[in-house]
Amino acid sequence: MVKRLWAFLAGLALCCAPAQAQTFGLSEVRVGVAAHDAYNGFLPFTSENYRFNGITDLSFDAIFRSPDLDAFRWIGSPRPRIGATVSMQGLDSIAHAGLLWQVPLGDTFYVEAGFGAAINTGSLGETEMPSRRFGCRIGFYESFGVGANLSPSATMTLTYEHTSNNGYCPYNDGLSNIGLRIGFKF
Repeated sequence: MVKRLWAFLAGLALCCAPAQAQTFGLSEVRVGVAAHDAYNGFLPFTSENYRFNGITDLSFDAIFRSPDLDAFRWIGSPRPRIGATVSMQGLDSIAHAGLLWQVPLGDTFYVEAGFGAAINTGSLGETEMPSRRFGCRIGFYESFGVGANLSPSATMTLTYEHTSNNGYCPYNDGLSNIGLRIGFKF
């Protein structure tokens, strides 16, 4: 089932060319790289929790326009998003869906935060490091980013993403990746 999910996300990326963007409500596609499990924990950031092992993951996000609905305007007009971070070393990979809020800092820079759900390919029980014990196949997904508009149609975002089950399952080894994504706006 997880392989089918990855195939679906790859097909979505290929079918969402700029000519199709208006039809699907797509506003931006991001691709990038990430350091897998680069941080042990969620927040607060502390230096002893870093464990950078190099760039080992590829990431993808499809970000859609905020729906023209009162409910979305009431919560700050977030944009729906789907994406994936795939380990190129056969470790834990995730696919996620949720909402993304972005706040401009002038004309060039922005900060953003996302929240949603993620499905993982990791272990649900006992396993050997560096694999993680997720405990559940589905968990929460949070992301934070600082970015820049490189041009009217391109962005670059430094991202931090985290997924875990918040202790709802027997194991809760979360996964925290840090990466850089280049975006193409439509």
